[in-house]
Amino acid sequence: MEILEDYDGAVEPGGPAQRRTLNALTVTKISVGPMDNNAYLLVCRSTGEALLIDAANDAERLIDLLGYGPDRPDLRTIVTTHRHADHWQALGAVAGATGARTIAHPVDAPELPVSPDRLVDHGDTVTVGQVALDVIHLRGHTPGSIALLHRDATGTPHLFTGDALFPGGPGRTTNPTDFTSLMADLQARVFDQLPDETWFYPGHGKDSTLGTERPHLAEWRARGW
Repeated sequence: MEILEDYDGAVEPGGPAQRRTLNALTVTKISVGPMDNNAYLLVCRSTGEALLIDAANDAERLIDLLGYGPDRPDLRTIVTTHRHADHWQALGAVAGATGARTIAHPVDAPELPVSPDRLVDHGDTVTVGQVALDVIHLRGHTPGSIALLHRDATGTPHLFTGDALFPGGPGRTTNPTDFTSLMADLQARVFDQLPDETWFYPGHGKDSTLGTERPHLAEWRARGW
């Protein structure tokens, strides 16, 4: 597995992964599967414990991210951001091979192929080693979509949004009610709470910052679902 240390967030299926080093965590991003899904491996720099966000596809490639040496990270947790099938194709295989516990929101959990070991809701905390990640429930793309927030010691928050938020707009919704719900949660729980420098990592495609997207909130609302 080739892992580039020069991180810009642009990864492609079958291509190398990218890793960035934060104060307490490393974040490794890889694209897997035919729908160009992003998966993120978070590793606590103090303990070597790891957490995977969305075991979307290509189980062997995801396991390869861990490496095979004696200092390989210890994958303890897999978080599924939402119930859509392109985000959990490798969940059973990776959890089975590593023994990692699985986590999801209770509303989306019944449609996952593996019954979660832990259910989380808005305001809960998930840990990876010595690092706490805040759970943010963003209702609309699916009823149980969640994001994970890491507040780096440097002051820059890092937000893993699944399919709830992308560069250029919110995730897909199928009716006006869900669109209104998602926009309300993004406004109240993300844009009203976090600064412009917040870096976010979506479920597909490139990353962005809240500051880049914030000026377009009114356009998104006008565009609708």
